[in-house]
Amino acid sequence: MTVIKTAMVLAAGIGSRMRPLTNDRPKALVEVGGKALIDHVLDRLAAAGVETAVVNIHHFADQMTAHLAYRSHPKIKIVDESAGLLDSGGGIKNALPLLGKDPFFVANIDSLWIDEGVPPLEVMKAAWDPEAMDLLVLLVEKGRGIGFEGPRGFFLDSQGHITHSADETNPAPFANVGVQIMKPDTLKGAPDGAFSILPVWWRLQDEGRIFGVAMDAFWLHVGDPVAKAAAEAKLA
Repeated sequence: MTVIKTAMVLAAGIGSRMRPLTNDRPKALVEVGGKALIDHVLDRLAAAGVETAVVNIHHFADQMTAHLAYRSHPKIKIVDESAGLLDSGGGIKNALPLLGKDPFFVANIDSLWIDEGVPPLEVMKAAWDPEAMDLLVLLVEKGRGIGFEGPRGFFLDSQGHITHSADETNPAPFANVGVQIMKPDTLKGAPDGAFSILPVWWRLQDEGRIFGVAMDAFWLHVGDPVAKAAAEAKLA
């Protein structure tokens, strides 16, 4: 079984779709079921053996710093983006010196799940093949989740390669849960400053180096207040 001891937690977003709940706090500190979103994610990572989590912050950065100071497992390292948001790709690249040379998890803070079968992060570790993969994406079959709609998503072939699609006439059957395993060298040569990770994904798709694995768990995508209420009802 692959051992992954480090994670990047993307928590710097403004959370505009979560307003008005993010008018006085960062999205990562919005509570679902009595627990802040970021603590749901950090608890999952700790249970999977992650020892260090690098967290980028921006919106209400002082609140995030104070909240994370109480965590000891996993150990928290903060990357402050108060001077300017770096987007998904730029945020990860900026944190690489703290993430080390081994593959690491990347996790969004708005994805929760209800376990069914093997825990999703364990499924990912079992599927990870560093010889074949530069990036492994956690997927869920559409219909096994709430808070996500639309044709956009991924096709998954028998070898585990994934292909992105937004074709409304042939909707993709899998959605991106918001958790990946990534090699640090994946961003080698990427520009400094702010940039999206998505062009990197499309390059890896062309190279056959991006894979996916589907989880059995029930996904709770908490992207706005309506989805938050639905998630809390499902958890209850």
